[in-house]
Amino acid sequence: MADTKQVDEGTDAKQTARAERRAARLAKEINAFAKAHGGAEAHVAYIGEGGARIVLVGEDGHWGDLVAPTYAIAGKAVQKAGITVHEAFDGEFAGKVKTGPYEWTRMAGIQLGGKRTV
Repeated sequence: MADTKQVDEGTDAKQTARAERRAARLAKEINAFAKAHGGAEAHVAYIGEGGARIVLVGEDGHWGDLVAPTYAIAGKAVQKAGITVHEAFDGEFAGKVKTGPYEWTRMAGIQLGGKRTV
């Protein structure tokens, strides 16, 4: 039994270290986005077994996203990055997003008879 416990403890430590490294890499990417866009704010959304999506909105209105393997890692990444995190993607926060022709063509253009860009 003692051998199994030691293996389990070693595995837990490895998983924790791996999660910390992943969160640090995501935080680095978040900080790079924020630097390129005059600052950033985020919303973290659970996407099921795929993990969590970190939606970033820059002060200039540009947006992007990252996917973390778990919601906990996503939360740790935005915390390490030190940016504002919104509970919901609505209202004033959503109003900061600037969309261009690409987004309209991809998201709404297809339904409105626009050119398909698959």
